[in-house]
Amino acid sequence: MRNRRFTTTVATAPRGHILIPVPFDPDTAWGAKPRHHIGGTVNGMRVRGTVEPSDDGHGFTLGPAWIRDCGLAAGDTVTVDIEPEGPQRGDLADDIATALDSSPQAAAFFDSLAQFYRRAYLRWIDATKRRPEQRPLRIAEMIRLLEAGHKQRPE
Repeated sequence: MRNRRFTTTVATAPRGHILIPVPFDPDTAWGAKPRHHIGGTVNGMRVRGTVEPSDDGHGFTLGPAWIRDCGLAAGDTVTVDIEPEGPQRGDLADDIATALDSSPQAAAFFDSLAQFYRRAYLRWIDATKRRPEQRPLRIAEMIRLLEAGHKQRPE
């Protein structure tokens, strides 16, 4: 179950932001990752963010522009519906998942990337349909680039 729905109370955060506390451990729910990029809704309004450790658990922050448009304030009770954003490890083709499993450093970096970068790597690999012999070469190149900390392949 990737989607999580819960009710929580909004808290204050630094620099005019608000904190939406997340009442579960995202590493337990969605697998261990350095960052959990999420998408979903807060009181029916679309949000994107990153669930991070907070004082006594986990949460994500919303900025002043979002707050202004939705009218939320610290102390308000909200209904939150979130899920991991973009392709997740369980969604990957077996050959890509196996390659990432063989390189924990590359896997951890891949998991920390925003969906834009993960999808770009996967599109590049999937573009080998006419030349399937290129697929394992591109997977190996992706692993090498991820191990070196490259968010995207050089042009």
